[in-house]
Amino acid sequence: MKPVATGKKIFGLDVLRTMAILLVFSWHYKRYGIPGWLSGISDFGWTGVDLFFVLSGYLIGSQLFKPIAEEQSISVSAFYLKRFFRIVPAYAVVLLLYFLIPAFPEKEGMAPLWKFLTFTMNFGLDFQNAGAFSHAWSLCIEEQFYLLFPIIVILLSKLKAGNKIILVIAALFIFGFIIRIYSWNTFVAPLYADQNKPDLIPNIYSKYIYYPTYNRLDGLLTGILIALLVTFKPTIREKINANGNVLFLSGIIILVATYFLCNTPFTLSSAVFSYPLVSVGYGFLVTGSLSPACFINRFSLKIFSIIATLSYSIYLTHKQLIHIVQGFIADYHLNSTVCFFICFVVAILGGIALHYSIEQPFLKLRDKLLKEK
Repeated sequence: MKPVATGKKIFGLDVLRTMAILLVFSWHYKRYGIPGWLSGISDFGWTGVDLFFVLSGYLIGSQLFKPIAEEQSISVSAFYLKRFFRIVPAYAVVLLLYFLIPAFPEKEGMAPLWKFLTFTMNFGLDFQNAGAFSHAWSLCIEEQFYLLFPIIVILLSKLKAGNKIILVIAALFIFGFIIRIYSWNTFVAPLYADQNKPDLIPNIYSKYIYYPTYNRLDGLLTGILIALLVTFKPTIREKINANGNVLFLSGIIILVATYFLCNTPFTLSSAVFSYPLVSVGYGFLVTGSLSPACFINRFSLKIFSIIATLSYSIYLTHKQLIHIVQGFIADYHLNSTVCFFICFVVAILGGIALHYSIEQPFLKLRDKLLKEK
């Protein structure tokens, strides 16, 4: 069966990627005093990484499913080469800056270097004592996904069990509920029972529920499912094309409901239900944006494509740059909105610097190597 054509560039995905980095930026800016008019968005900013997960699941899933649908073999070496040159060079440079520039880290304390080099620092991450470059936790999850998912897809393809991937996705979704319930009852609940340990709850919750890969697969699984359906189910693709606005609106409704249902942090209900609900909500946004008729695809402004292109570099450097800029402007007692926009502009400039000095040259090298293969 041939894959369903996706057609021209999907501007809506650029808008969503821009939305994701804005959410993440506002979330990390909270410690410096978020402007009041942004407080609601900032409170939901943690979900920006889940939107990135859904987008990654969809885009990587589409890349791997397409050759299978066309009855071609998957080039594992080409896939890993693409991912390596896309992720590692910029990441390595930022990691190096942490050790070369004393003022660069946004917090004191850092996870061991070997955990960063092996992309495993999201396991056992102690945010309070090792908070520098802690936002690399989500990158670790994506790298683990890039490493393992192609192997799983090839294995299922070899076993002629392609349709079973839906069962695998369902099983992993269910596993997520079970492991989060276990983690909360084992590590967090006892702290609520001990009146002497309430201050430990945020760090313990993050360490055992928020950061570990096995608790945060919902977004990637949602994206993979979208890619699977769009690639192999033409009738579903046709329905998506016809109902893009409805799907997008449904996603907004789910996200708004999640905002009010799970707005109390560190609770059992939030731990168990917020991640899948957020992922499904963003899944509807991504699915809706695949429809050429969806209103979001009318936002074909260049600024969205630019920020979407820079989003990875901005993600890597924004926390550090906020910290540095705040050190310079703190004594001027500027309006909180002015401070926010100064930091945001500097973050974009930092993203531009990293993208054009490191990302783009290595992407060109990648393309050259792929042509020679």
